[in-house]
Amino acid sequence: MTSPLNVPWWTRRDFLKSSAGAVAGAYGLASGLALAAPVPDKFDGSGFKLAAPEPNPKSGGVLRMGIPNRVPHFDLHQSGTFFNLGTMACMFDNLIRHDPRDSGKTIIPDLAHSWEISKDSKTYTFFLRKDVQFHDGAELTAEDVKATFDRIARPPSGINIPRSILFAAVSEINARDKYTVEFKLSEPRPINFMMSAIASGWNVIVRKMTLEDNNYNLRKVEVYPGTGPFRTVRRVENELWVMEKNPNYWNKGLPYLDGVEFYHVLPFSPEMGSAILSGRVDYVRVTDPVTARKAKATPGLTATDYYQSVIQATWVNNKRKPLDDPRVRRAMHLALDRPVLVDVVKDVAPMMVGGFIYPFSEFATPKEELGKQLGYQPDPAAAVMEARALMAAAGHGNGIKGLDYMVREIATFKLWSQAIQAMLSETLNIECNLRIVVDSVWFDDAKSGNFDLAIGAIVSTLLDPSDYFNAWYGKDGPQNYSFWDNKEFQALSPQIDREVDAEKRQDLIRKAEAIMEQDPPLLPVSWEKINDVWYNYVKGHKPYDYFGIYDVVRLDTVWLDKA
Repeated sequence: MTSPLNVPWWTRRDFLKSSAGAVAGAYGLASGLALAAPVPDKFDGSGFKLAAPEPNPKSGGVLRMGIPNRVPHFDLHQSGTFFNLGTMACMFDNLIRHDPRDSGKTIIPDLAHSWEISKDSKTYTFFLRKDVQFHDGAELTAEDVKATFDRIARPPSGINIPRSILFAAVSEINARDKYTVEFKLSEPRPINFMMSAIASGWNVIVRKMTLEDNNYNLRKVEVYPGTGPFRTVRRVENELWVMEKNPNYWNKGLPYLDGVEFYHVLPFSPEMGSAILSGRVDYVRVTDPVTARKAKATPGLTATDYYQSVIQATWVNNKRKPLDDPRVRRAMHLALDRPVLVDVVKDVAPMMVGGFIYPFSEFATPKEELGKQLGYQPDPAAAVMEARALMAAAGHGNGIKGLDYMVREIATFKLWSQAIQAMLSETLNIECNLRIVVDSVWFDDAKSGNFDLAIGAIVSTLLDPSDYFNAWYGKDGPQNYSFWDNKEFQALSPQIDREVDAEKRQDLIRKAEAIMEQDPPLLPVSWEKINDVWYNYVKGHKPYDYFGIYDVVRLDTVWLDKA
């Protein structure tokens, strides 16, 4: 049998498709995104109360949810994976939040009932609810909010928080009194940007004492008190996490559910599809397109998909030679046949071709224009020719041997890594050894640089490039796992952050995109959509227009329309 690595270029697409099918068999794998309106600079929500979007919601019952919950650790602020937030978010609240009734498009009160933003947009003042209790009975105060955001904005040594970069302009956070907290900025930022950053589902409020008692590191603290609608009952590693209703929840009438049972199933897996289609669970998140299609054809079930705030990529360790050479990285970037990679996983996960910017956002190069560029064209021949010339110019015309390619243990990454391994070998004679690891190892090794190449996914908080340009591509960005440092880009990025003229800002973003095409900080593989499937009796949620699955995950408005 001919080795796949020796398959001629013109038949590579057929090989990859058949290879993907074989691997899939082996694993058993069968809207508008912006805020609905500008956030007001003054808002009095002292009388605000959240309730389900439907009339006459019922109380009672336990929601059975199939969802990944193999957590790499327990520190929500330090996490970069839904494996944490998907189960843990229901135990916490935010200072302000995204409204679950409109897919998260509106900023609404939460622990802060009201806010004021100064005319110069440099002081944000929040007024807290009184008599809010943590699960351990302690009262929430402004000191807890200050301690939470001090850690997020300026993490202590040894603490890595992916959302820190959102608060680079925050110069100080003050507890003005027991129920008033203010954020002071060194320079203005767009109000929608700052309020969306504060409202991120990741930025939950924790007790100051909890942080102090654990040296500001909660990675190994399985249960710590929140103020949220649910509290933990028991947890079985990699199997089950059971929550019960918080009887002292400050938003009276919520939650409607008596509890939630989170059953661990890996995303896109056949077990997840089986769990929902057989009725063993009521709701699944991050399931495969085949299951979603079956659900749409099944009476009593509903399925939808929505954009996900994630890039699927291969990181290239710039600290290791010859991967520190931009010519080598661009050659690898050009060698990836992205339409094929999307096709490889089409029955596992819904994906789309894109570059370094969310392809479905107004900031990205339009799809038609991007499809004409090297690395994104349907016919990869020109890109391959350029890639081989770059490798020769870099002194690696004969290829590179023995690269350690770290693969996150999820079906899509296993499929892609084999396809990319073949692409790099055949096109550039770059040979990789695949190393499949669980999530905790992947994130730890990625952070420490213990890899040559690493395929996985990371998230952003906002659709705005000022978020992920800094977090993913910035020199000291918390998710810059490639350790990329392009001086021209680093000089341009702060200009993008400060520019308030939309047209001028877009021009700067295009310049940054052009820099990354020539000196890739990572190798974009594809961009994700998410499939949710649920039984029609699950009410109180509207996932249709989510941007990501991170901001509207508390389940406090969910209810069961069952007798």
